[in-house]
Amino acid sequence: MPRIAFQGEVGAYGHQACLEARPDHDPLPCPTFEDAIEAVRSGAADLGMIAIENSTYGRVADVHQLLPESGLHIVDEHFLRVRISVLGVRGARISDLRRVRGMAILLGQARGFVRAHGLQTLAWSDNAAGAREVAHLGDPAEGSLAPEIAAKVYGLDVLASGVEDHEGNTTRFLVMSPQADLSRRGEGGMMTSLVFRVRNIPAALYKALGGFATNGLNVTKLESYLVGGRFQAAQFYAEVEGHPEDAPLQRALEELDYFSDRLDIMGVFPAARPRHED
Repeated sequence: MPRIAFQGEVGAYGHQACLEARPDHDPLPCPTFEDAIEAVRSGAADLGMIAIENSTYGRVADVHQLLPESGLHIVDEHFLRVRISVLGVRGARISDLRRVRGMAILLGQARGFVRAHGLQTLAWSDNAAGAREVAHLGDPAEGSLAPEIAAKVYGLDVLASGVEDHEGNTTRFLVMSPQADLSRRGEGGMMTSLVFRVRNIPAALYKALGGFATNGLNVTKLESYLVGGRFQAAQFYAEVEGHPEDAPLQRALEELDYFSDRLDIMGVFPAARPRHED
């Protein structure tokens, strides 16, 4: 069976995303995003499932800096509806809890519940690992925020479900592969992701992006981040509707390339259903 790497331990949201999006792959848990990417690069896994952003909390820290240098290609995306459960030891009640643990990005998605119950929070390296720690401690005062599947894995009770702040709370994952795939055409259209760095000339970013407007293309994401430890060096991650072989996107990329000193296509993949159901 082919393998798909994810960040976290068995029972993590990344594990759940793998089961949903690639049920024909064997999920491979990895301690960090770097480890998951390296597993794909080394051949230990065939694909990687990498969380990139959450609809409540925002983008996942550091991932945008890891992807351009990974040498991997984005071949799919998956939107995971993140339902947050409160897990505790067998027989515990919500009133027994004093502390909950989870990754910072998950704690930030359930601030209302935490505040309403006066709970202390402990930032954890992984949500499933937090659930495992609660099982190890055996203390009714200790709890974790995690997916419900983690309760089954670590023998815990679900003390509350759906404690996320916003209905529709969703994390978007990218499926990474060593090989690009430009052959597919999705029913809901295609997405192209790219990384670029504009030349150091006045209005370079405005001019570089002009080709997308004149060719009627929808840029769905544009984010900047600093590179090389300097405030003067900004790199951009963008996603645009379309396929690089389509004439409008070809023209826009040519214009972008003219004003850039780096332009890399990170991936070409079918738009996932949530995009064209809105």
